[in-house]
Amino acid sequence: EDERARVACETFATSGLVVIGGEIGLPDRDGRPGGERLKDVMGRIPQIARDCIKAIGYEQAKFHWNTCHVLNFLHEQSVNIAQGVDKDGAGDQGIMFGYAVDETPGLMPAPILYAHAILRRLAEARHAGELPMLGPDAKSQLSIRYEGGRPVEVTQLVVSHQHLDDKLTSADVKALIRPYVEEVLPEGMINGGTEWHVNPTGAFVIGGPDGDAGLTGRKIIVDTYGGAAPHGGGAFSGKDPTKVDRSAAYAARYLAKNVVAAGLAKRCTLQLSYAIGVARPLSIYADTHGTGEVDEGAIEKAVAETAAYGHFGRAPEADGGFSWEKTDLVEALKAAV
Repeated sequence: EDERARVACETFATSGLVVIGGEIGLPDRDGRPGGERLKDVMGRIPQIARDCIKAIGYEQAKFHWNTCHVLNFLHEQSVNIAQGVDKDGAGDQGIMFGYAVDETPGLMPAPILYAHAILRRLAEARHAGELPMLGPDAKSQLSIRYEGGRPVEVTQLVVSHQHLDDKLTSADVKALIRPYVEEVLPEGMINGGTEWHVNPTGAFVIGGPDGDAGLTGRKIIVDTYGGAAPHGGGAFSGKDPTKVDRSAAYAARYLAKNVVAAGLAKRCTLQLSYAIGVARPLSIYADTHGTGEVDEGAIEKAVAETAAYGHFGRAPEADGGFSWEKTDLVEALKAAV
C-alpha cells in the first residue's frame, strides 16, 4: 500500500498461537503523520495474519485461522536506522550472494528447482479440490545424479505431505501424489532406479505450526539455491527493499542470471557486501567456477555500476512480477566485457 514503508517484521507460530514483532516506519502522507497512519495499520495486523493462515489452508483443531491467538508486538522503526536509509542507504551491513547455472531453463540448480515445482503443483491440485485428502503442510527433497555437469536422473526423491485421513498409509499418499510429481519433472528424470521416500515416518496427520513451530527465516537455504551456493545468513521475508538481506540478494541473483544468460559463464556466483547507510556495495566478487568465457575481473567491473543500491529499490512491476528473474542486461553485459 505504501512503497516507502520501512518494514522489519518477524513471525513465530506454534500450536494455537501466532506472535508478530518487529519495526515499521511510515512516511507522512495525505496530511497525516506517519505515526498516526501506523496506528491504523496496527489495528489491521491480526486480521491480515488470519487471512494468510486461511489462504494457506490451516483449519485443524490446534491451529485454525479463526481461533488461534494473534499477538502483535510491532512498533515504530528506530530513528537511528531511519536516518541512514531515507536517502537510499543500505538498511544494514552484511554479505549477500546471487547464483545462476545453465543446467535448467530457469538457470537454477536442478534439485531445488524441481523440489519447488513438485510442491507448487501439489498445492495447486489441493487448492483446486483434486486432492481433498491432503493437508497444506508439505516439503520435498531430491538427490540428482549428474553426468558431465548435467542432471540426468533423480536417484532419491523425498516428499513429506500432510494428510487429513489418519487411515492413509505412506503407499496411499505416494499413489495420490505420484502423477503430479511425474508431471513436473523432465522426461526420464524418474525411472525404475529412483527410490521414493513418501512420508517415511509412516504418518503425517499433525502438520503446520501445531506439529513443528515456525519462525521467520528458519529455512533460508530452501528460499535460495538449495545449498548449491553460499548464503550470507540473512532471511528475505518481512523486509522492505532498504534491507539488503533481501534486495541485494535479489539483485545479485539478477546479475548472476544475466551473466550466464549472456554466455559469459556456464555458472556464476556473485558476492556483494554492504554497510548500513551506504548506498553502494563495499565489494563485488564474481566466481565463474572455471566456466567463464571472460575474465572474472571484467564481469565484476561490468556489474559494478548496476549494483548501486539505488537500483535495487525501484518500484515493483504492476503485475507483481519477479523482476530480478529478467535477463534484460544480456546485451549490456556483453558490450561491457
